[in-house]
Amino acid sequence: MNIRATALGAVRGLGLALLSMVGSLVLFILSVVTLALSVVVVGVFLFPLVTAIARSHANLRRRLAHEWFGVEAREPYKPRPRSRGGVIGLLRRYRWMVTDPATWRDLVWMIVDATAGFALAVLAFSLPMYGPYGWVLAAGVWRPIVHSGGGEWYTFVPIKDQASALLAGLLGFVYFGMGMWLTPRLMNWHARLAATLLRPTRERELEMRVARLTETRSDAVDTQAAELRRIERDLHDGAQARLVAMGMSLGAIEHLLERDPERAKILLSEARESSSKALTELRDLVRGIHPPVLAERGLGDAVRALAMANPLRTEVEIDLPGRIDAPVESAAYFAVSEILTNTAKHSGAQRVWLDLRHENGMLRVTVTDDGCGGADLSGGTGLRGIERRLGTFDGVLALNSPAGGPTIVTMELPCELSSPRP
Repeated sequence: MNIRATALGAVRGLGLALLSMVGSLVLFILSVVTLALSVVVVGVFLFPLVTAIARSHANLRRRLAHEWFGVEAREPYKPRPRSRGGVIGLLRRYRWMVTDPATWRDLVWMIVDATAGFALAVLAFSLPMYGPYGWVLAAGVWRPIVHSGGGEWYTFVPIKDQASALLAGLLGFVYFGMGMWLTPRLMNWHARLAATLLRPTRERELEMRVARLTETRSDAVDTQAAELRRIERDLHDGAQARLVAMGMSLGAIEHLLERDPERAKILLSEARESSSKALTELRDLVRGIHPPVLAERGLGDAVRALAMANPLRTEVEIDLPGRIDAPVESAAYFAVSEILTNTAKHSGAQRVWLDLRHENGMLRVTVTDDGCGGADLSGGTGLRGIERRLGTFDGVLALNSPAGGPTIVTMELPCELSSPRP
């Protein structure tokens, strides 16, 4: 039994009990009243305001359920309509909230939270705290109460003398033991009860998934178009320009072979140099599209090659017993490449730790550095670009970068290993 976990659960139970009464119950009453006032127009103005506060309260409880108890409950609300002023905008906002099923589920959750949730939270707090009170009574605190003409009960035990006080003390051990065992479980049940009503329904989950897939596919099309434009620009400004110049040089050489052999030799040398540079640029371009080491050796060895080329000291831990589909491999490779490049440029780090493994149908990549931290997903286009690249495959990116470091970037991509590595 863990006393620290019990004490923490009891404190959290007290906090959640207060939130249930002050937050859920009050907001439920206000929501019902303002909704009823809609028939006299006043509710049209007030109900969206109260609902917005109720949603903030529900989001707080979703976050607490996840951070305190590891229970996930995503926001189920439909996207907010485009802002529009005046009465029309107000009516659109009212209609958006009234027609969203999540609004009604929040109402149900608030009344459940104010009753069953409150009872669970209070029980989680009172059980471990009530036991020590029996010990206090057994220590003699009952004497001034009884001698002054008062009465004291410890649950079903009337305290009249030292013998009944000792019985209360023994009963206190029972309550304390029950609290040690029950409090963490009661808090977990409390979180699961809330998540049952606060998380999206199956229909809403499907709608959200379709919306995400639409967004990520649109990002993929935009990214592909930008990549094609980059390839076209690199070919036009690089290899194509050199090949055109080489063709012109060969034409000049053809006319100079008999009249000025020495000049023709110089032009031949320049043409050979141009062809070598054009070949190098084409190889670099192909390597940027799909690195040969990735195609030939797989993601693990390709990431090791990136680590070796990284200017920072990079430690790599890889657990990939097979190959991954080529598109996922490519997305993961370029994401790691971008993160290592950003780390070398901006983090001020001395060392980087890279962990790449496949477990439970997920490719998980974790990159940690000992730099100054302070990275932000909204602070630039690099991490956002990686997030969009991963989103094409239903992947996610998580960033933890407090000021002063360290910075931890975690990426997950759903995929399967296609064949074991020989």
